[in-house]
Amino acid sequence: MGRPDASGMKAALLTVLASAAFGAQAAPPSPTRGELLYTTHCIACHNSQMHWRDQRLATDWASLRAQVRRWQGVANLGWSEDDILEVARHLNERIYRYPVSGDKVVSQRAESSIGH
Repeated sequence: MGRPDASGMKAALLTVLASAAFGAQAAPPSPTRGELLYTTHCIACHNSQMHWRDQRLATDWASLRAQVRRWQGVANLGWSEDDILEVARHLNERIYRYPVSGDKVVSQRAESSIGH
């Protein structure tokens, strides 16, 4: 039996490495509770343009929480304070990026990344 061709070995190695790289890609993160609540109850009326308009009412973290609280009340959703904070956190992570202060809710992704 003869020795394998070097170019054939390189091609085989590249194929294995490429397939391993594609197979090793991480699955997208699971949606957070805030994202699920928002997409289920809010997105029909509040598309991304709503959040980018010039006269938006959320101007900081506290007013963002207040607006989420207000609109869940208008929609009669009966969310808990934790639900309100989760939706506010989701919107803040995806759109607003206000400094967060004084809430007790840690997003599910953050909890999983710190080993809880």
